[in-house]
Amino acid sequence: MQFAQVLVDVPTMQTDKPFTYQVPAQLAGDLKLGMRVIVPFGRGKRKIQGFIVGFSDHVDFKGPVKPISAIIDPNPVVNDEMLKLSAWLAQTTFSFRISCVLTMLPSVMRAKAKKVLQRTDGELPAALQALFGDHEQIEFDQAALSDEQTKLILKAVQAGQLSVDYVVKNHAKPKLITKVQAHLGQPQLQKILDQVAKNAVAQQKLLRWLIDHPKDAIAQPTLIKTLGINASTIKTAAQKGWVTQSTVEALRNPYQKPIQKNYPLQLNADQQNAVDHIADSIHNDNAKVYLLEGVTGSGKTEVYLQAMQKALAAGKTALMLVPEIALTPQMVNRVKGRFGNLVAMLHSGLSMGEKYDEWRRIDQGDAKVVVGARSAVFAPLQNIGIIIMDEEHDSSYKQEDTPRYSTREVAKWRGQYNHCPVVLGSATPSLESRARASKHVYELLMLPHRINNQALPAVHIVDMRNEMANNVTSDFSQSLVDAIKLRLARKEQTVLMLNRRGYSAFLLCRDCGFVLKCPNCDISLTVHLKGHQMQCHYCGYEQPIPNVCPNCQGHHLRTFGTGTEKVEQELNQILPDARVIRMDVDTTKRKGAHEKLLARFGSGQADILLGTQMIAKGLDFPNVTLVGVLNADTSLELPDFRANEKTFQLLTQVSGRAGRADKAGSVYIQTFNPDSQAIQLAKTQDYEQFYRSEMRLRHLANYPPYFFTIRVTASATYENQAAGTIYQIANFLNGALTNRNIILGPTPSAITRVNNKYYYQLIIKYKHEPNLQSALETVLNKYQSATRHGIYISIDPEPVSFM
Repeated sequence: MQFAQVLVDVPTMQTDKPFTYQVPAQLAGDLKLGMRVIVPFGRGKRKIQGFIVGFSDHVDFKGPVKPISAIIDPNPVVNDEMLKLSAWLAQTTFSFRISCVLTMLPSVMRAKAKKVLQRTDGELPAALQALFGDHEQIEFDQAALSDEQTKLILKAVQAGQLSVDYVVKNHAKPKLITKVQAHLGQPQLQKILDQVAKNAVAQQKLLRWLIDHPKDAIAQPTLIKTLGINASTIKTAAQKGWVTQSTVEALRNPYQKPIQKNYPLQLNADQQNAVDHIADSIHNDNAKVYLLEGVTGSGKTEVYLQAMQKALAAGKTALMLVPEIALTPQMVNRVKGRFGNLVAMLHSGLSMGEKYDEWRRIDQGDAKVVVGARSAVFAPLQNIGIIIMDEEHDSSYKQEDTPRYSTREVAKWRGQYNHCPVVLGSATPSLESRARASKHVYELLMLPHRINNQALPAVHIVDMRNEMANNVTSDFSQSLVDAIKLRLARKEQTVLMLNRRGYSAFLLCRDCGFVLKCPNCDISLTVHLKGHQMQCHYCGYEQPIPNVCPNCQGHHLRTFGTGTEKVEQELNQILPDARVIRMDVDTTKRKGAHEKLLARFGSGQADILLGTQMIAKGLDFPNVTLVGVLNADTSLELPDFRANEKTFQLLTQVSGRAGRADKAGSVYIQTFNPDSQAIQLAKTQDYEQFYRSEMRLRHLANYPPYFFTIRVTASATYENQAAGTIYQIANFLNGALTNRNIILGPTPSAITRVNNKYYYQLIIKYKHEPNLQSALETVLNKYQSATRHGIYISIDPEPVSFM
């Protein structure tokens, strides 16, 4: 008898280890590691999804072993590499292994079970008979039933007239389409056409098409659209034997527009040196990590593409990660143009069906190159030859929800597993990566010059304190307005960045000082003129903009602060002839919106691209000669030890959008802190000086990269529960850990209440702490049962922010 170890889809501490199930005789030989199966779970008839993670010939369990109920997929959906990765990920992120497995798969593969009522024996009461109608089985949705119906159902179950069962619904289904093809030869079709009634216009159109395309099978919707006929015409033709209809699978294609082929460019000496080093690791199966540090416009993308070509030439595959969905269209254009249909995309902008089909193309080996955002690091590529992380410093590479993984660390794990190089690229590497390169843990490859030795843009720092002293209340300094006007006159383009969406930061009553706050969070509501709404950017709460103060009923309400919506309005007033595209979360909600907006700007349909930080990185438009940063202080004064680093990176990256081709570029940075070191060094794009300066501060304060960090958070509906729990955890950790670490806190989180839950946290800073893993696992185990009382514990290794 054979048994299977199944990881069940129930994310709790008690189910974090595989359960043993008997392999039924009819499934013997068909089951494989990584398959999805349906298994009974618990004392009732409940059935759930599970993943096979092992086999054995015996079982230590003394009671009866339940058999596997059914197979969901004919082939494994989690390969051996992903099974091993899930175990490592669960341990290092303090997560449930099933959560890690599900994170690796398209969301449509998260099968759900539903209760069903099955008729068994005897006549049902009239009320239930009406509920079932002609069906033998209906879904048991208790919320949709009256109390009387629920009582009748319970009685019928007890009497044996009904049974309750569970059905696991698999949402992962291929797209099926109907294809139409001629069933008769051309002479027969011509004869029929000659005999068709003169007024049967649709049939005549169809017959002519079939005569002209005797062997073509065409999708029915396409045929209907092409000929201007309807489905009934084709149905009639099928009944008469003119055509055959067949159902076939069609892959959803998220990339519909034509691909413009591009070819390898001539590399300069620095680029060639980088490609040669990476290619050497590809051919020697060397899992080396390279840090490719190159100024903006230095040709990092061409290095990536030629290194990927080396991997493909060696019979291997390539994985390329980009940080933002906004970056994906331009990067995909370059990669698709180079590698054609070998490329698959994986990012959140795809529909669930598109993502599932792209995942299947990768899994089946049809796609050899994957380009995608964070979750694409789990793409089921086999025999990977190179992994690339563009803009490796970007905070979006850190997953904020369970499992809280670092994409960089997962990429390095996969590099080791596949014996392939990992290339981390950036103009402004994270201090952690740059420090590892300095210690020769990573190999540093430098691209210190722009392509064609094009000069870096001239950067002007505008002191907004002087503007205020001159009674300028606009969000634009006069020098920036003049610079924009000059670009408009020259038919050149401008990029403007303000890292805050909405119309204004908050609404204040000038009579009593009241600020309208979110009822669910400790944060003020943001004014959005479109839709006339106040919005919370944390929980999504909305309410109409009030006409009177809710506190004193005064009428003197005024907006304070600036958002992209307000800046757009002001631009239209200052420069009424300028064509402006606004790009932020509000304007890019719809599928494909990023690509459409960027395509409009790239084709010259707009003069100014105004946006949040999503426009700061990776965009390459040759006609952009001016970049304006409206408020460089947005991230500078945050209570975050990375505030300087994030400010420097953002300003350097957005400055790099100017003057990338033959035309010289200029940058205007507006700030109230012109003497800030981050701003001054961003002006000269002097990363090396910034690195040395910031590392000294980190060393003095015992922060990364000199220390590792972990954030432990307790959240609860009541503040005393959250505070009490985090203090208990702090006391336990102080006793369980050695004195080699530093514990900061406990303290309330920077925003203590979000979505009606209170958050308290502590930070552990350590270098080598032998007891840390076991102590934190003990914390998770101890507080697992507290979730029943609404208390949740989360552990975040290497958080990108402590706020």
